[in-house]
Amino acid sequence: MYMFVMQCAVLRLPVDCETIRFNDWTISYEKSHILKSMCHLGSDKCCDKDDVNRCELCHYQHTLELPHLPDMVFHKNKLVLQHKDGALMEFKPIDALALVANGKEAAVEVACAQEWRETRAEQNMEHKYKPFDWTFTSTYQGTLNEHFRSEVTEQTLNKMKLMQRENILFYHDLTLYEDELHDHGISAMSVRIRVMPSGFFVLLRHFLRIDDVLIRMHDTRFHYEIENNYILKEYIHREAPCSELQSSITLWTNPDEMQNFLPVKTKELHKLYFK
Repeated sequence: MYMFVMQCAVLRLPVDCETIRFNDWTISYEKSHILKSMCHLGSDKCCDKDDVNRCELCHYQHTLELPHLPDMVFHKNKLVLQHKDGALMEFKPIDALALVANGKEAAVEVACAQEWRETRAEQNMEHKYKPFDWTFTSTYQGTLNEHFRSEVTEQTLNKMKLMQRENILFYHDLTLYEDELHDHGISAMSVRIRVMPSGFFVLLRHFLRIDDVLIRMHDTRFHYEIENNYILKEYIHREAPCSELQSSITLWTNPDEMQNFLPVKTKELHKLYFK
């Protein structure tokens, strides 16, 4: 049994939101404008770290401690799935960006990296910041609360079932953040969901293309079937240098197609029990 509940709100800037109740799940999304690029105190100002009323930009900067944020951060965009027994799964840009390396590991270094850094404001490049991953690569796999219990499994996604034609009860595609790497490619984190009578499917994806250098994808898929007490989760990291992808050059801007050409580097399967 399922039913829809529509919710909309208008704040100072428009916010698009919708909620569906599906079996024992409440699924909702919010979608709004990008994060402002300037503190409300002024272009050369910054809210105090301990200020409870600090602006949204300063909240991100103080929380993440990255020398620069992506060009477009959709800070209000989020997807939430909550089970009636308490299990909660969320997809939020700040949690995704929290996994961007900040001096933790060697980042991709190519000729355009220096050019990229030179376009950023000097005040954001203070010495306190270590070299960071300017590609904004994140292995984010969603935010789950303690009501989920994860177990490693060998069970794979039922792709034949996912390919079957079903009525789409609910669908949405959200961008969490995006950066064009100073016109040298793209780095984008997105999440999309579709709900069918048989269950729901979520795809969380980070897609990175550095022109003439490499293409990298981190995909996390979640498939729930209504007869189960778990969600099947599949995480796959794919990557290859562009020199090995010349046969697919016309598809480089299409992540859905490029996943078929990129070799798998890592694959993990888990069952997420929620009751």
